[in-house]
Amino acid sequence: MKKILYTNFETAGDILETLLNEKEIKRAITRANLYVFWKKIVPAKYKEKSKPWGMGGNGLMIIACENSIVVQELTMLKLMLITKLAPYAKTLKINVKDLKFDVKRWEAEN
Repeated sequence: MKKILYTNFETAGDILETLLNEKEIKRAITRANLYVFWKKIVPAKYKEKSKPWGMGGNGLMIIACENSIVVQELTMLKLMLITKLAPYAKTLKINVKDLKFDVKRWEAEN
């Protein structure tokens, strides 16, 4: 029997390096890192009732909220939340200018 040598495999490190150099993946990782900080800045009673959903254009961060009451209360706290989020966003080189609170984006976790 003839031995077959497989020597042209890419290592996991090479594959990860290729993926991490893609612009869209870098952007997604950076945004995911920013979303982690949401629970650090939002008041305790809203930590489980709101969560970052995505980013829109012109520095708009979209926050999914459990119900319209949460939307209303977080809207009143918007300036404070943007101010608290700014240092985290700055270190990640993301400019968050505004927050949009949206009930339609909420998905209850099972």
